[in-house]
Amino acid sequence: MATMTLRGLDEKTATALKDKAHREGTSVNSLTLRLLKQSLGLEKPPRTTTHHDLDRLAGTWNAADADEFSKATAAFATVDEGLWK
Repeated sequence: MATMTLRGLDEKTATALKDKAHREGTSVNSLTLRLLKQSLGLEKPPRTTTHHDLDRLAGTWNAADADEFSKATAAFATVDEGLWK
């Protein structure tokens, strides 16, 4: 493994790296290596996208709603054998 020294790092960037490393519970070195690999396309960044499109519906169904949904979608569980030959 190679060892490199990074010169000319401004205080704002250094502080941001230290803060991010602290938040992620990792070292500045590990964080910097990961960020470099990701920016060079050598490593994929972790997926962090969270969708909240249906949050307003979460926990709003009662037993009757669930039963109605099950009945309405029961046909989707049926396999038409003729189409699979």
